[in-house]
Amino acid sequence: MHTRYKYGSQFVAFALLPCALGCRGLKMGDRDALASASKGAIGTSPSAAPVSAAPLAPGAVVGGAPDVATLVARVRPAVVNITVTAEAKVSEAPFQLPFDFFFGQQNPRGTPRGDRSFQRRGLGSGFIIDDAGHVITNAHVVADAKTVKVRLLDEREFTATVRGRDSQLDVAVLDLVGAGKLPAVELGSSEATRIGEYVVAIGNPFGLGDTVTMGIVSAKSRAIGAGPYDDFIQTDAAINPGNSGGPLLNISGQVVGINTAINPAGQGIGFAIPIDDVKQILPQLLTTGRVSRGRLGVAIQMMDEATAKALGLDRPRGALVAEVVPDGPGAKVGLRASDVILSVDEREIRDSHELPRVVATHEPGSKVNVKIWRDRAEHALTVTLDELKDESPAERSPSPHEGSGTATPSLGVSIADSQAGPTIARVQPGSAAEGQLQPGDVILEVNREPVRNVADVTRRLDQSPRDRPVLLKVRRGDHDQFVAITRP
Repeated sequence: MHTRYKYGSQFVAFALLPCALGCRGLKMGDRDALASASKGAIGTSPSAAPVSAAPLAPGAVVGGAPDVATLVARVRPAVVNITVTAEAKVSEAPFQLPFDFFFGQQNPRGTPRGDRSFQRRGLGSGFIIDDAGHVITNAHVVADAKTVKVRLLDEREFTATVRGRDSQLDVAVLDLVGAGKLPAVELGSSEATRIGEYVVAIGNPFGLGDTVTMGIVSAKSRAIGAGPYDDFIQTDAAINPGNSGGPLLNISGQVVGINTAINPAGQGIGFAIPIDDVKQILPQLLTTGRVSRGRLGVAIQMMDEATAKALGLDRPRGALVAEVVPDGPGAKVGLRASDVILSVDEREIRDSHELPRVVATHEPGSKVNVKIWRDRAEHALTVTLDELKDESPAERSPSPHEGSGTATPSLGVSIADSQAGPTIARVQPGSAAEGQLQPGDVILEVNREPVRNVADVTRRLDQSPRDRPVLLKVRRGDHDQFVAITRP
């Protein structure tokens, strides 16, 4: 199941609730009784002598508690509110895209849909990283911006220009026009940040600027389907629409993440980009305005227990190669579909989410040592990376399957010959293939042996050992992937 995450800068209406928990149905007499009962402390009797305690001094911190007030006083001047205007066509509304940002203006009343356009306005957050006035925020906050205004805590406002933007990591750097020496934050280490640590978020939720919330690091290395470099810090510090681009701070006041995404279906579930990932690309954004990353030239997929067993691995690990880009870096050194990438330059690849991040840390043209698993043994390759570019895969539309198909009881599917090859016509409910295969899948390989028709599939299945899963390579839509099925 995939969960859709809403980026933390889309406007939603809100209302203040005048009544808190426990106040429904209280009458005046009840309030008097409650007030009388509250005069006694827990563990005392009405006849006990009252106990007086010295009040805390103003601004005092309870022993063992983090001094958030001092932290906030030091860091808040470097946190900014961002206002963006962009031109949009009326036909684009309503604005519900995942990367959409906090729009306060909807269709002008009476304006017909079509090619007419209007100004839309968005709000976000950011933080100053040096005294020259460079501001870090999310790329989606300033996407397609016509004007960008940045307001400081002291109410000064600057026009900003986008110096650099990386949509892959969702990070942008702004220049403040005419800014003098400005307060700046200190960048910390997300790698050194531990699960359970206190963290503080500062930002502009719902346009309520300079808002401070606190929580802990709930988890690290979260993948939420936001792109190839999913590696989010999860926190229960309240993050709301408008917080996008603001800092997530450790208790020392150092930035450890950029608040970026929220789960609209949950409370206390927010996500931040690790600041270590940002520090890696920051020099390129400042100097060239873009990020150049290395590319291996493969499509990968997750491993599971059945797939690992079918390939002879002791456990699910590494990144399974589903496709190799023709004439790409991997193809030039003989990398194949069904290879499992175990490490890159001695850095272990624990799962498929990790591989794109590791490869992206290398510049195009650099040579990397890749350890792979093939034919139940480890092999070493040296790959020269080229540059990663935003490319859409070529469309491949499988031909419709013909006839009702030939039943394959051991898998629980019916397969039909078609122009594209042996194609799944039906998946039997409750079978081993349910949830793994679906009608329209074209079977390309059985246990890494190519198949051209139903007869090939049947023969390969009959030859497959019954004590390990069957590894199928299938084409689904525009992509190839491997599916391991344990037969009953």
